[in-house]
Amino acid sequence: MDDHTRDPSVKPPRGNPTGWRADGQWEHATLRRAVVHGVRLYNSGEFHESHDCFEDEWYNYGAGKTESKFLHGMVQVAAGAYKHFDFEDDAGMRSLFTTSLQYLQGVPHDYYGVDVLDVRTVLTNALTDPTVLHGWQIRLDDALPTAREEDFAYAQALEH
Repeated sequence: MDDHTRDPSVKPPRGNPTGWRADGQWEHATLRRAVVHGVRLYNSGEFHESHDCFEDEWYNYGAGKTESKFLHGMVQVAAGAYKHFDFEDDAGMRSLFTTSLQYLQGVPHDYYGVDVLDVRTVLTNALTDPTVLHGWQIRLDDALPTAREEDFAYAQALEH
């Protein structure tokens, strides 16, 4: 574990996803924290803020690492949704989702509690039918959490 990715305030998951260690700790707790905030913001339609959560944490990991691939893929998911919903730019969405699918290839299906298999399935389907994004939310720990005040505060603090 890298010291800069520790955070004792990050709560344990439901279940036993990839990233949760046998000793009861996250491999990278700050990654889990970014995922929780990013997913909840995404599920509330706050795609730009979601993108920022994943992007800020992505900078902690070297290229080629699973953590980096996962976070870069999730950055592209949020950016693609932003293109689709806020700009009605489905060509831009398709480009971002295609890149995201490349990054998410080989990432475990339950990475840090995210249902990565579902993410990849929806992105693949959205390439031909962007309407599959309407109403879709990212599963985290077998739930569909939505944004809380603390998620907005986290994203806002990233700007400083």
